[in-house]
Amino acid sequence: MKYRHIVWIVIGILFIDQVLKFWIKTNMALNESFPIFGSWFQIHFIENEGMAYGLKFGGEFGKIALTMFRLIAVIVGFFYMKRLVREKYHSGLLVCGALILAGAAGNLIDSMFYGLIFSDSTDLTVAQFLPEGGGYGTFLHGNVVDMLYFPLFSGNFPEWMPFWGGEHFIFFRPIFNIADAAISVGVIAILIFQKRFLHKPGDENQKPVGTQPALDDTVA
Repeated sequence: MKYRHIVWIVIGILFIDQVLKFWIKTNMALNESFPIFGSWFQIHFIENEGMAYGLKFGGEFGKIALTMFRLIAVIVGFFYMKRLVREKYHSGLLVCGALILAGAAGNLIDSMFYGLIFSDSTDLTVAQFLPEGGGYGTFLHGNVVDMLYFPLFSGNFPEWMPFWGGEHFIFFRPIFNIADAAISVGVIAILIFQKRFLHKPGDENQKPVGTQPALDDTVA
């Protein structure tokens, strides 16, 4: 696999991620939803200020720190992927790395620019793209747009269960986006196939010390 293939994978995922986010942001009010396949797959528009799947990190300072960390990680990631391609690592690792890199870049775009280019989304109003009065935030202070919701099933925990006994639950509760999904798929695939993916090229040609055949002392 060549480096340009990595770049095209990243661009393709970014395009899908950003097109969907733009459509959601400019066509749906906050917390609005509609079904795709019955009740178990829905488009449900929310925004979050922090990490993937709606997690948050340390308030205002944490948000800036997280955005800067994403920026540094994406820049370093492109250089690291070039090294992996040059050293001819497994194509599966390269694809997974591209997925993770694309996901990080997708949410980074939201955090860096969405506060500048969109008006605020509320439960009653749909955001405008490039509003006359400026966006709802400043550089590095945009919210990440999430919309993929899979409430596969719900119920109540048994009364005898500690802490959550009798409480209502929904599986799968987190709402996420294409970028989050790309990161998750990339990380999970690497964990599952790590023995194959993380095998450094050339290792199979290295023989352990002491494996050379011994000379036959009986031969005159």
